Amino acid sequence: MLYRLYNSQDLDELYAIEEVCFELPDRFGRRYMGQLVVSPNGATWIAEQEGRMAGFAIVEWAQDADEPIAYIETIEVLPADRGQGVGSQLLARIEASASSANAAWIWLHVDAGNQGAIRLYEANGYGCEGREEDYYGPGRAALIYAKRLDSETAA
Repeated sequence: MLYRLYNSQDLDELYAIEEVCFELPDRFGRRYMGQLVVSPNGATWIAEQEGRMAGFAIVEWAQDADEPIAYIETIEVLPADRGQGVGSQLLARIEASASSANAAWIWLHVDAGNQGAIRLYEANGYGCEGREEDYYGPGRAALIYAKRLDSETAA
């Protein structure tokens, strides 16, 4: 698997993965996704296998009142490529990008029913910091996970 940063030719294939991984109304709009991937305060990593995109991850960072923080917008892996460590590798790369941008913390929302994603975050040192009811719509809660980044994360 090759891991690389997003380039302008990637949007169509990247958005096709979004359409596979999320049903309406849960998926990002194409225009919004296009804005995320070119944000100057973020990074989009691509996982590529034999010339085809297998997944991607997007992180953004900003200055909080106390210190820079990062937010994981999404990590998406095609169903056929799951269970092979692609999500973990993408997570490591967006953490390194956030750490390089001096973010001290990284956090995210995850659907409370998405056990695969929850296992991924917990296995990589994220702790559950709370819960937001109806975040993904009526009756669909989000769990809020966070992790402190350190200088080793950027390596």
